[in-house]
Amino acid sequence: MNLDISPTLLESVRQIARRAGDAIMEVYSREFAVELKDDRSPLTEADKAAHTIIAAGLAALAEPLPILSEESSADDISGRRGWSTYWLVDPLDGTKEFIKRNGEFTVNIALIHNHEPKLGVVYAPAIDRLYSGVVGAGAWLEGDGEAASAIQTQPLSSRPLRVVGSRSHASDALAGYLASLGAHSMVPMGSSLKICLVAEGKADVYPRLGPTSEWDTAAAHAVLLSAGGGMIDTGGEPLRYNTKDDLLNPHFVAYGDGTRSWLS
Repeated sequence: MNLDISPTLLESVRQIARRAGDAIMEVYSREFAVELKDDRSPLTEADKAAHTIIAAGLAALAEPLPILSEESSADDISGRRGWSTYWLVDPLDGTKEFIKRNGEFTVNIALIHNHEPKLGVVYAPAIDRLYSGVVGAGAWLEGDGEAASAIQTQPLSSRPLRVVGSRSHASDALAGYLASLGAHSMVPMGSSLKICLVAEGKADVYPRLGPTSEWDTAAAHAVLLSAGGGMIDTGGEPLRYNTKDDLLNPHFVAYGDGTRSWLS
């Protein structure tokens, strides 16, 4: 298909993300139960409510496309291999951060075309920050009642590298990578907000040397590409989507300035 991403479509997805965020915050404001899925990852009623709102909102668009969500059925997940253009959604990214009530969780909605993210919206409802981007058109940040303003990655300078990392994951591989970077400071952050910090120039690099799924990264990946950055696997290849039977990403590095080699 000929992919035409209009400003109207982007605004529609922003509004869907905001509605999902409102539903998440309704649960966040009170006591809630936590279930464990088969993979032992946590699930709350907020995940389910956000999924329902996003699925209905995307299905109601003028040109509906298939939807792959973390909360999709097994049949939807297994049938997605034939899709060339589809929505890739994490209704609540950072459920562990949600349970900890630290505010660092997001709604992630991405449009994937030919294995690449083309549009992304990432909304952090607890802190009212909404990132969005269309590859080739630009990236924006809005929140706190302010209109959307353009964002872009920042070039490297003589200051120590600013590395953003997970509050919930650490590994020996990450420690080794950080040692190879030289002088750096660490910025702790949860969920896909880590990639968004690189996109808006508040961090230089986010190395993820541990497991993630495609719905964890796609929306923020689109924002980062739209802001001038990139994401590569440890072999130096750009991250791609829906290319294999499982939905696990390879280990990757998200960066703002492509003039440096981030793998050495």
